[in-house]
Amino acid sequence: MAIVQMVKVMIVSHRSQASDLLEALQLKGICQILNADEAIVSKDFPELATTAQRPKDIELLLGRLAKCIDFLKNYAENQKGLASIFAPRTVIDEKSYNNVVSDEQILDIIDQCHQCQASIEKLDAECENLTAALEMLDPWSALQTPVEEIGRLKQTTCLAGLLPNQMFEQIQQQLSALDAAMEIIGTSTNKNACIIACLNENLSDTQKLLRSAEFEPVSFQPMTGTIAELISEHTEKLNETQKQLQAQYDKTKLLSKNLLKLQILNDHYENLLYREQTKDTAPATEQTIIMEGWVKKNDYHHIEKLVSKFRASSLSRIEPAEDEEIPVEIENKNYVRPFEVITRLYGMPQHFEVDPTVFLAPFFALFFALCLTDAGYGLVIIALMVYLIKKMQGDKKLMWMLGICSGFTVVAGALTGGWFGDAIQQFIPILKPAREKMMWFDPFEDPMKFFYLALVLGYVQIMAGLVIAFVHNLRRKQYIAGLCDQLTLLVMLNSLVIFAVSKAGVVSVEIGKFFGILAIIPAAVILLFSQRQGGWGGRIGMGMYNLFSTIFYAGDVLSYIRLMALGMVTAGLAVAINVMAQLALNIPYGIGILAMVLVLIGGHGLNMAINALGAFVHTLRLQYAEFFPKFFVGGGKLFEPLSKKYKHIYIEKA
Repeated sequence: MAIVQMVKVMIVSHRSQASDLLEALQLKGICQILNADEAIVSKDFPELATTAQRPKDIELLLGRLAKCIDFLKNYAENQKGLASIFAPRTVIDEKSYNNVVSDEQILDIIDQCHQCQASIEKLDAECENLTAALEMLDPWSALQTPVEEIGRLKQTTCLAGLLPNQMFEQIQQQLSALDAAMEIIGTSTNKNACIIACLNENLSDTQKLLRSAEFEPVSFQPMTGTIAELISEHTEKLNETQKQLQAQYDKTKLLSKNLLKLQILNDHYENLLYREQTKDTAPATEQTIIMEGWVKKNDYHHIEKLVSKFRASSLSRIEPAEDEEIPVEIENKNYVRPFEVITRLYGMPQHFEVDPTVFLAPFFALFFALCLTDAGYGLVIIALMVYLIKKMQGDKKLMWMLGICSGFTVVAGALTGGWFGDAIQQFIPILKPAREKMMWFDPFEDPMKFFYLALVLGYVQIMAGLVIAFVHNLRRKQYIAGLCDQLTLLVMLNSLVIFAVSKAGVVSVEIGKFFGILAIIPAAVILLFSQRQGGWGGRIGMGMYNLFSTIFYAGDVLSYIRLMALGMVTAGLAVAINVMAQLALNIPYGIGILAMVLVLIGGHGLNMAINALGAFVHTLRLQYAEFFPKFFVGGGKLFEPLSKKYKHIYIEKA
């Protein structure tokens, strides 16, 4: 339920053991290692700051592996199907992992992949060229003259090309005027394959005329022989190239069976690269590597035990610098931990702040439930989250959080009578007595109760934020800040609320008058001491602004009306869907039942999805915009220990 205490450590290791020590630290995943720019020892001893050396051999191998993996994915059989969406990483055991990373023959597979890829690209380009050549030759199939004889003669020039059909008659007449002749050899879509013969002295005019008619010249160079011979030759080459291409495809498909091995190797070398980069960027002398970093206080004995196994390495605990930024990690009880998603999404707290997770958790779950306010929708989301938790890999905090929020939604829906809208009244009237027994109020019949509930909950959360800030200041022994910044607001705002409700007759007028007078005292403190720096003129001016700004708390409370609005919208749409389903049931010829089922499933599914998203987003906004600013700043640096990370695989522990 708190921010984890961090301990700063320094590990000095001889270069001969540094890599093995880093591998052990990476496997344990409990220590964050600082680079030379971050380490304080580098600032005290600048000569230790080393120039980072890139492990180019590992980077080159990873580049080749990534290229092979992307290439083989196109040919591998996907046996997971839709399951890959939820579990994209392949589960393997440690023995299989070790067998792969120690198998030197896998490097031969990489070479074979690159050879296959190069061959496929080359053969594919040849197929495209041959196919294009055959398409070009096809309209000229009737031409019996060898193509090398088409060209410039002593007195005339022969031009081969394609002429649009609509221009043929017009150009033929104009060519006659230039003493040129044209013969159609064949057709290609909306164009004619033609040969034009013209006198050499008229060649320039003829070419100008043909250009105006969108004539496309065709060159047969460096081909020789008749068109029929060329088509036969190119067809034979194309068939042979396609056979070679298919052989490469078959070979690649066999190689794709090694895809998992390459993925294992890729993850292995990614971790090795991360480790080597950490070593190369740490401060160092000629013989030693100095690893300065952070570890959780509770994990210090683990790292102490680990380092003690290396004779040429030592561990010492050091004090952080005065202005040094301490990394932050948060830990909470199992029932609160899922809500860390909200905190991490906003940003980690500073190391001296309070972890807001435990405080936001009940509010977030309750507000989400009030926004959705339908027990049926809550049960569906719970079932969906249970399925996803079983199927998905990796961090499941979000699924658990939505499951908890949906549990609150079931309760909220039961208390307000929402079971897929008014589905019980419309389709299962036998359950109406049970529904009514569980109900607290009906939002449609008594919307003001929902309105007041939203306002009260909003006010309670805002007051809770001020109380958290006040207690935190007391714990840090910042008594003046707690008194002038939070306690004054707590007393004044609550006094004004009691004074206001006394006007409505909720409490006696005498009590209201007492608290009305009491509110003057904290107001005066805010005016005089909320700004505690600078001259008195500036302090009072800022105090007046701070006192006036308390009016914004009313706007903050009113912001919580969105809880009622979203809850009413969800219920209203659900009722409308049930009405449409009843109307669909009246369709004759037996279609009505099917139509009703489709309307119910599709309508409620869409309503649940849209409003669950709205409930999440708007509840999130209330935490970030109304609750957090009262006591939380954020912007802390996340604790990121050196650890092994896997993109393609998931190693199952024995």
